Amino acid sequence: MTRFPAVLLLLALLTAFCRQAGSQTPPPTPTVSVPTATAATSPQPQTPAESAPGLEPEPPAAAGPVIDGCPVFPANNIWNTPVSDLPVHPLSDAFVAGIGPNTGLHPDFGSGLWDGGPIGIPYVVVSGDQPLVPIDFIWYGDESDPGPYPVPADAPIEGGPDSDGDRHVLVIDRDNCHLYELYYAWPQADDSWQAGSGAVYDLNSHALRPEGWTSADAAGLPIFPGLVRYEEVAAGHIDHALRFTVSQTRRAYVWPARHFASDQVNPTLPPMGMRFRLKASFDVSPYPPPVRVILNALKEYGMIIADNGSDWYISGVPDERWDNDMLVSSLASVHGSNFEAVDTSSLMVDPDSGEARAFTAQNWWWLPAFLAP
Repeated sequence: MTRFPAVLLLLALLTAFCRQAGSQTPPPTPTVSVPTATAATSPQPQTPAESAPGLEPEPPAAAGPVIDGCPVFPANNIWNTPVSDLPVHPLSDAFVAGIGPNTGLHPDFGSGLWDGGPIGIPYVVVSGDQPLVPIDFIWYGDESDPGPYPVPADAPIEGGPDSDGDRHVLVIDRDNCHLYELYYAWPQADDSWQAGSGAVYDLNSHALRPEGWTSADAAGLPIFPGLVRYEEVAAGHIDHALRFTVSQTRRAYVWPARHFASDQVNPTLPPMGMRFRLKASFDVSPYPPPVRVILNALKEYGMIIADNGSDWYISGVPDERWDNDMLVSSLASVHGSNFEAVDTSSLMVDPDSGEARAFTAQNWWWLPAFLAP
C-alpha cells in the first residue's frame, strides 16, 4: 500500500471531513489505467492485475442471477460482472474481421422444433434426492468430473432425443446448488448415461476447471450461465454475459476459459474465452422490447466465445413463448462490426478463479487528484 507523507494524509482526512459536512462537491471519479492483454498463439493463462486501492475484489451491488433459489455463481463472478467500462482489446478490429464484420447476430434458441428437436439448449431442475446414475465418458474421461450425476432418464437433450449434434444435457440440483453438464449425452437402458465429456459446478463457488481441461463446452466453461432465458427477458433485464459461437478460433484461450479447440495459430483469430460487447453508440431504441433487453445485456455484460460453431450465434433456452420471426429478423440487423473485443485482464483476481474485481474508485473521490489510485 502507498505510504503518504503526513501532511498529505492530513490534507486528505480534512478534505473527507469537509465532504461529510456537506461543504464540498466531489470531483469526477478518477480513472485507473489497466494493462492491455497481448495476443497469444499458445494457451497461456493470464496473470492477475496488481491489486491497488480502488481496484479490489468486491461484489457489485446487484445480487446476480438466480435459478430456483440458487445463485448462478456469486454476484462478483466474471460471468456476472459488467464490462461496459473496460478498455477495448488492442486486437479488437482484427478479431471482428476474422469472425465476420458484415454477419448479423442469430438467436440459437426459439420456440417450436427444428429438424425434429427444440431450438436451443434445454435444462432441467431436480431436487437433492434425485437418484444418482453412472456416467460412461467415451472421449474425455480424463478431463471430466466422474459420476454419478443426478440425471433423470428423461432429461431434455439439445436437439431432441434423435439428434446427432452436441446433445448437451444440463441438470441443476436446486437443493445443493450444483450444476451438472454433459456433452454428447445418450441415455442407456439401465438409466445410466453415456457422454463425450462432463463437468460439475458448485454454483456458490468461483472455482474454474483445472487448467487445460475441457468441460461440456469446448472452452472449458459452464454452459448454463451464458444462456438467454425467456424469464429474464420478460423481467426486462439480463444480468450476466451471454454465450456465443464462432466458426474459427485460435489455438489459445484467455481467462476464464480453460481449453482450446483449434489447430490454427493465426493471431487475428480470437481465442476461446474472448469477450465481446455491443458498442455503446449502437442505438437499441428501434428494436422490439424483448430484443432491446438482449442488446442492452450485450452492451453491459457482453458475450463470451465458448465453442466453435456458426458465427455470432447466441445461445439460449428453448421456450414456446419466443417469437422466432421477431428474434431472427431483429438480431440479423446487428452486425459483427457493431461489436468490440474487451480486455478483461484487469478483473482477474486469480487465474484459477472466476472471481472478478470491481472498480471502486467512488470510495476514493475525496483524495486530491494526484493521490487518487
